[in-house]
Amino acid sequence: MTLALHYALRSDVGLLREGNEDSAYAGPNLLVIADGMGGHAAGEVASAVAVAAIAPLDHQNLHDSEEMLSALANAVASASNTLHDMTLADPSTEGMGTTLTAMLWSGSQIAMCHIGDSRAYMLRDGDFFQITRDHTLVQSLVDEGRLTPAAAATHPQRSLVMRALQSSTDADPDLGMREALIGDRYLLCSDGLSDVVTEQTLHKTLISYPDPEQAVLQLIDLAIRSGGPDNITCIIADVVDTVTGPVAPSEATVLAGAAANGDGRPRPLSDSPATRAHQLTMTAEAPKLTDTAELEPVREPEGRAGHRAAARPSPVRRRADPDDDLIGAAGGRHRWPIVSSILVLLIILVGGGGYVAWRITQSQYYVGTSGREVVIFRGVNESVAGLNLSSAYRHTGIPVAHVQSSLLSLPTASGTLAEAQRTVLNIRHGWDCKIALAAVTQWTAHKPVAPVIAKGKKPTAAQTKAINAAKDYKPKPPVPSFCPPQGAG
Repeated sequence: MTLALHYALRSDVGLLREGNEDSAYAGPNLLVIADGMGGHAAGEVASAVAVAAIAPLDHQNLHDSEEMLSALANAVASASNTLHDMTLADPSTEGMGTTLTAMLWSGSQIAMCHIGDSRAYMLRDGDFFQITRDHTLVQSLVDEGRLTPAAAATHPQRSLVMRALQSSTDADPDLGMREALIGDRYLLCSDGLSDVVTEQTLHKTLISYPDPEQAVLQLIDLAIRSGGPDNITCIIADVVDTVTGPVAPSEATVLAGAAANGDGRPRPLSDSPATRAHQLTMTAEAPKLTDTAELEPVREPEGRAGHRAAARPSPVRRRADPDDDLIGAAGGRHRWPIVSSILVLLIILVGGGGYVAWRITQSQYYVGTSGREVVIFRGVNESVAGLNLSSAYRHTGIPVAHVQSSLLSLPTASGTLAEAQRTVLNIRHGWDCKIALAAVTQWTAHKPVAPVIAKGKKPTAAQTKAINAAKDYKPKPPVPSFCPPQGAG
């Protein structure tokens, strides 16, 4: 008995996104899905780079589990280095990154690699499981017991990723082995599906549609009907026997999303993520030419150049006095190019200096407000000639009312992205502590006091009732460990 995969892959841009930042790959031995992050910072390039780094493993005939896991780890490290080099070459891509979920197959062995909040699920004998763990703030709160899974599913910050494959940090993926069985069905998807379609519906759909192609089309349709706020990508793979079937294994390799030139709409070659990645990589290896004037001019034969100069009509000048001829003949031909050169140089210096200054501001972040929401901004909280030097980088979903003005004033000073993220986390913790401590105060105020019974005396019926009421009173509300110590309640 030899195990193989029968799979289908689909990706859709969704209803609200302009382009597709997801990338995916499906082959006989490899399934990969990546959800690019960063938007303006080239999220689609990051996801395409990740898929391109891992896709060659499909054809390497790896069998040993340690060898498979090592190959995945090396591919992820290679993708991380590529993203880092791209950011050095073009600072505007700072902050780009991608989630990544990959399954490398060899017979019944599966080597898994996961980082971020894309997901992998397994349907086995009718039971449905999530087999990856989200690297998100909400999931960490669930792990700590501070949030229920039901609350996490609708939490406004459920997409705040704590670990990803990024240009600014070393990748730290989860790596592990699984054992596949005949009849298993696997689903890999971006959060454009899992955020808007419940696990119960995913489970029902995988059971109801035996054909993977029909199943992925149905899942895409469900996400679209749920609003389609994000790119939607999913892979469904069935584990089949190459001899007994019931269907033949898939053999073709399939690319989708940004790795396959985005959302399927025609694009110029120069606009494809692959070309952008190539240009950024080339920029890292060679000096960047910003104007064709920096190139060596093509020299024409002297005769042709002279003929062209002689054929050019002379400009008409006003004759003010006889000395005009001397100025035009002697000084004009030399002074005007000098003045032009100085003006051009000044423009370059001012414009170039302004651009450099603007680029420096874009490496800074601060926490401010937009409407009634706390937002992380990229840049500095200043404007020059009516031009804002900052833009919204990430909406946190935290109401401004949650900010304790006695402890923090917004906007904050500009600093690193990590500092801004810590500030947001402190705001969230401060609010959580305020709510938790208020609950403890209320609990303490309403807690029944058990009467003191003298030793050897039997309590009255009223005293017994009061004792039982104090004993049965609801437990004291928990206070998160990060809250400051309080007096005993």
